[in-house]
Amino acid sequence: MSQIILKVEGMTCNHCKMRAEKALQGVSGVESVKVDLAAKEAVVTGDAERASLVKAVEDAGYSVVG
Repeated sequence: MSQIILKVEGMTCNHCKMRAEKALQGVSGVESVKVDLAAKEAVVTGDAERASLVKAVEDAGYSVVG
């Protein structure tokens, strides 16, 4: 099991945070998700591939940078 940190741009409120968390939790292999709105990052634990996580965030309407 690994931990992936994604820098997420475009989140402005708690609704955005919850939307991003829900999108990431729907990815196969994800064990847990913690999105920090102030830090603009998502910490994902599990065996999911980074590309799948990035796609989930982008499909939810946000951008992954870095």
